[in-house]
Amino acid sequence: MDGITCDMCGKSLLVDEDVRYVADLVVYAAYDPMELTDRDFERDIGAEISTTLAAAKKRDANELEEEVVALRRMDLCPTCRKRLLEEPFGRARGSKAT
Repeated sequence: MDGITCDMCGKSLLVDEDVRYVADLVVYAAYDPMELTDRDFERDIGAEISTTLAAAKKRDANELEEEVVALRRMDLCPTCRKRLLEEPFGRARGSKAT
Protein backbone atom coordinates (compact mmCIF):
# COMPACT_ATOMS: atom_id res chain seq x y z
CA MET A 1 0.00 0.00 0.00
CA ASP A 2 1.63 3.18 -1.15
CA GLY A 3 -1.40 5.42 -1.79
CA ILE A 4 -0.11 6.08 -5.29
CA THR A 5 -1.24 2.98 -7.18
CA CYS A 6 -4.17 0.60 -6.93
CA ASP A 7 -3.03 -2.57 -5.19
CA MET A 8 -5.31 -4.70 -7.38
CA CYS A 9 -4.75 -3.36 -10.89
CA GLY A 10 -1.71 -1.09 -10.55
CA LYS A 11 -3.48 1.98 -11.94
CA SER A 12 -2.10 5.35 -10.83
CA LEU A 13 -4.42 6.80 -8.20
CA LEU A 14 -3.11 10.31 -7.76
CA VAL A 15 -2.92 11.09 -11.49
CA ASP A 16 -5.66 8.98 -13.11
CA GLU A 17 -8.35 9.05 -10.41
CA ASP A 18 -10.11 11.81 -8.49
CA VAL A 19 -10.72 9.51 -5.54
CA ARG A 20 -9.05 6.46 -4.05
CA TYR A 21 -10.32 3.96 -1.52
CA VAL A 22 -8.66 2.11 1.33
CA ALA A 23 -9.74 -1.43 2.19
CA ASP A 24 -8.74 -3.03 5.47
CA LEU A 25 -8.85 -6.80 5.69
CA VAL A 26 -8.77 -8.47 9.10
CA VAL A 27 -8.62 -12.26 9.37
CA TYR A 28 -8.62 -13.63 12.90
CA ALA A 29 -8.91 -16.95 14.65
CA ALA A 30 -12.49 -17.74 15.61
CA TYR A 31 -13.18 -18.44 19.24
CA ASP A 32 -15.71 -21.07 20.18
CA PRO A 33 -16.35 -21.66 23.88
CA MET A 34 -15.11 -25.06 24.94
CA GLU A 35 -17.35 -27.68 26.40
CA LEU A 36 -15.61 -29.31 29.35
CA THR A 37 -15.90 -33.04 29.83
CA ASP A 38 -14.65 -35.37 32.55
CA ARG A 39 -11.75 -36.27 30.26
CA ASP A 40 -10.59 -32.64 30.30
CA PHE A 41 -10.10 -32.78 34.05
CA GLU A 42 -7.91 -35.88 33.69
CA ARG A 43 -5.49 -34.26 31.23
CA ASP A 44 -2.06 -32.99 32.27
CA ILE A 45 -2.63 -29.37 31.29
CA GLY A 46 0.78 -28.29 32.59
CA ALA A 47 2.55 -30.72 30.28
CA GLU A 48 0.39 -29.64 27.32
CA ILE A 49 1.21 -25.98 27.99
CA SER A 50 4.94 -26.78 28.23
CA THR A 51 4.81 -28.69 24.95
CA THR A 52 2.92 -25.88 23.23
CA LEU A 53 5.35 -23.22 24.51
CA ALA A 54 8.38 -25.28 23.44
CA ALA A 55 6.90 -25.64 19.94
CA ALA A 56 6.09 -21.91 19.78
CA LYS A 57 9.67 -20.97 20.73
CA LYS A 58 10.90 -22.77 17.60
CA ARG A 59 8.65 -20.72 15.32
CA ASP A 60 8.85 -17.19 13.99
CA ALA A 61 6.97 -14.69 16.18
CA ASN A 62 5.39 -12.94 13.17
CA GLU A 63 4.16 -16.27 11.80
CA LEU A 64 2.57 -17.13 15.14
CA GLU A 65 0.93 -13.69 15.34
CA GLU A 66 -0.47 -14.04 11.82
CA GLU A 67 -2.15 -17.31 12.87
CA VAL A 68 -4.11 -15.34 15.47
CA VAL A 69 -4.80 -12.15 13.51
CA ALA A 70 -3.66 -10.95 10.08
CA LEU A 71 -4.17 -7.38 8.92
CA ARG A 72 -3.89 -6.10 5.36
CA ARG A 73 -4.53 -2.62 3.97
CA MET A 74 -5.02 -1.95 0.26
CA ASP A 75 -5.39 1.18 -1.87
CA LEU A 76 -8.07 0.79 -4.53
CA CYS A 77 -9.26 2.68 -7.57
CA PRO A 78 -13.07 3.08 -7.94
CA THR A 79 -13.28 0.16 -10.40
CA CYS A 80 -11.39 -2.24 -8.15
CA ARG A 81 -13.38 -1.08 -5.10
CA LYS A 82 -16.57 -2.04 -6.90
CA ARG A 83 -15.08 -5.36 -8.04
CA LEU A 84 -13.87 -6.20 -4.53
CA LEU A 85 -17.30 -5.50 -3.04
CA GLU A 86 -19.09 -7.52 -5.73
CA GLU A 87 -16.57 -10.39 -5.86
CA PRO A 88 -14.65 -10.35 -2.55
CA PHE A 89 -13.11 -13.77 -3.16
CA GLY A 90 -12.49 -13.36 -6.87
CA ARG A 91 -15.76 -14.95 -7.91
CA ALA A 92 -19.29 -13.73 -8.42
CA ARG A 93 -21.39 -13.22 -5.31
CA GLY A 94 -23.39 -16.31 -4.45
CA SER A 95 -21.12 -18.80 -6.21
CA LYS A 96 -19.54 -21.43 -4.00
CA ALA A 97 -15.88 -22.42 -3.92
CA THR A 98 -15.18 -25.92 -5.15
